[in-house]
Amino acid sequence: MRTTPLNSPTSRLRWRRVASAVTATAALLLTGLTTAAHAQAADPSTAKVTWARSCALPRHQGEMACNALRVTGGRTAFQQQHGISAKAAEASSPSGYGPSDLRSAYGLTSAAASNGSGRTIAIVDAYDDPNAESDLAAYRSHYGLPACTTANGCFKKVSQTGSTTALPTPDSGWAGEISLDLDMASAICPNCHITLVEAKSASMANLGTAVNEAVALGAKYVSNSYGGGESSSDASYDSAYFNHPGVAITVSAGDAGYGAEYPAASKYVTAVGGTSLSTSSTTRGWTESVWRTSSTEGTGSGCSAYDTKPTWQTDTGCAKRMIADVSAVADPATGVSVYDTYGADGQGWATYGGTSASAPIIASVYALAGTPSTGSYPAKFPYANTSALNDVTSGSNGSCTTSYFCTARTGYDGPTGLGTPEGLGAFTG
Repeated sequence: MRTTPLNSPTSRLRWRRVASAVTATAALLLTGLTTAAHAQAADPSTAKVTWARSCALPRHQGEMACNALRVTGGRTAFQQQHGISAKAAEASSPSGYGPSDLRSAYGLTSAAASNGSGRTIAIVDAYDDPNAESDLAAYRSHYGLPACTTANGCFKKVSQTGSTTALPTPDSGWAGEISLDLDMASAICPNCHITLVEAKSASMANLGTAVNEAVALGAKYVSNSYGGGESSSDASYDSAYFNHPGVAITVSAGDAGYGAEYPAASKYVTAVGGTSLSTSSTTRGWTESVWRTSSTEGTGSGCSAYDTKPTWQTDTGCAKRMIADVSAVADPATGVSVYDTYGADGQGWATYGGTSASAPIIASVYALAGTPSTGSYPAKFPYANTSALNDVTSGSNGSCTTSYFCTARTGYDGPTGLGTPEGLGAFTG
């Protein structure tokens, strides 16, 4: 269990967020699930999109929350694009972006078709999803992706100790997170193998142990879609769980708007922010802005209170580690299709958002790009190849005294980092 100082600025910020959310949703928290309806304010055409948090907010310091948001109503960008009414969207058919949309948006169509064979993406989450393999099969079958099963050696599910039989307790909220992560890895790198490593709880210690197990099992790309408050102990967690040279480790920047989270603040990981993604008449065919719904709901970003700045990060306003590095789609109103059948929320097809979508997308782009060089820290790669990214220059995720900490601009900014993928050039090294 982490020991976050209660009087630290980051702790106070984080726990104010938690307290606010708890006050607003106290009745639902009694059932262990935080659920609330939210309206996307940036675009009037998506104003009626509502969603719910997949996982409960942390109740204790040292606990992590998954960053998955499940759409519960309204008309997503995908539905608008294809003329699908909100009423027509059911659990029997997708209502969010699929693999071809994501590959088109990020210049990955050719690479996804030819790259990834023999490479393993690890997904680290808490608790067990009993339907993970069958739900993954349904997603991949629908989109015509090659089968990825235990039987053919493509898929593997283990506990944080590596056991394939002694798995954690099932949890319906984290099962939705797991489905989101597995589906995004499949969408971006359909030829990759996938290892799902399930921690026995959502504590940083257990999730960190699962990260170590993923690396021990040979994964060179490890996705982490969770976060919590920063702590003076984070440096020790960095060295214990995230210092893996030659491995691309991605972490969600958070869904609570402006403010730094851990482990996105680790200097050893690629911190992944979130965008709103829509089709456009540009040459690219897509446009992006910072994802923000309100001052407390949107992509995370900020200057770490504890983690030291990596040498490759050169912004001058933050003396310590700055979040994020890069970004990808995370707005539920412009969300992605996911197939999930476990628990009360698992009714089949659903649309998900949150930086839980962007983290596995970026991990999978690293996988398409190839094995990181021995001894390298892949978080550095985008900083050496900024021209191979879509610079996101509009939107903000809250209020801050140093503008670029929370507001998009030309070049580096906190909410979207250096930008979003445009092919593989920014993810090789």
